[in-house]
Amino acid sequence: MTRPPTTYYGQPALKPAPWVWKVPVYTFAAPVAGAAQLIGTIADLSDPDGGRSIVRHARYAALAGAAFGGPLLIGDLHTPMRWYNMLRIFRGTSPMSIGSWLLTGFGAFSSVVALAQYTIDRNAASARRTATGRNAGVRLSSRIAAVAQLPAAAAGAGMSLYSASLFTATSSPLWAAAPRSLAVKFGSSAVAAAAAGLSLLEHASGRPSPAASALDRIAGAATAMNLGATVAAGRAWRKAEVDGPLTEASAIGASYRIGSILLGQVLPLVCHALNASRSRPSRGLSMLGSLGIVCGSFLMRLAVIEAGKKSSQRPVDSLRFTSGRPRKRDG
Repeated sequence: MTRPPTTYYGQPALKPAPWVWKVPVYTFAAPVAGAAQLIGTIADLSDPDGGRSIVRHARYAALAGAAFGGPLLIGDLHTPMRWYNMLRIFRGTSPMSIGSWLLTGFGAFSSVVALAQYTIDRNAASARRTATGRNAGVRLSSRIAAVAQLPAAAAGAGMSLYSASLFTATSSPLWAAAPRSLAVKFGSSAVAAAAAGLSLLEHASGRPSPAASALDRIAGAATAMNLGATVAAGRAWRKAEVDGPLTEASAIGASYRIGSILLGQVLPLVCHALNASRSRPSRGLSMLGSLGIVCGSFLMRLAVIEAGKKSSQRPVDSLRFTSGRPRKRDG
């Protein structure tokens, strides 16, 4: 009995990215931490007194995200020496090199800022008992934090956009088909999730509503931008005819449509719109909208990453994208 001839028909043209759960978690934790540092710095510069609780939570959240995201990225490299080798030389054309330097700088400066904030918190009680209300240790720590938060915020802004650049630089049809929309989508999602997470911390600590309301407005505006980027990315994917992994009836498609769009965008926008129409904002609506944004932001990253890997395994997607001539759909 002769074996049928082996052909290339129906075989994947690309090798999918060998990323496991560490990458989706990292691309959520690190960008959100970077956006939190950016929000905290803006709050400190614009309203040092009224935004004090936001600044404190943002600084600690930034350090936690950097401390959590770094080991995940290094673990995904399988060999820790690869991290060291990427830091030996800076390559401006390599998203991995840029990301490694961004994360290292962000973690270093965020550690300084968080340590200074910890010193401020430790000495706050004793400082209030002095004649000036502030002792020398608090003044010095405040100055250190004020200086170190500027490069930390700059690196944090880069962190919120870096993961999209990493994806779109690959040959995966889904990721490469909408580079600008995906950058806006990931960046706005990080800002929205950071503001939503800080809002939840404000509610958990029993802070007055003005701080949480300001964060909800930031989260709402970023979510609206995210929704617009979602529409733009969807059009680009449909035009290139590579949107199959996200539109077909599958776990990936359901996670994207229900988790990312409905839970992470539509529900929070409805909650924030209802709160804006009320004379006294509802704490429940604020927390519900914030939870939806945080969960939806993670599910969006998970769905887009898995859809990009699946897109690489679909030879018809690769051929349509590389040819530049979309073909009619079957049926």
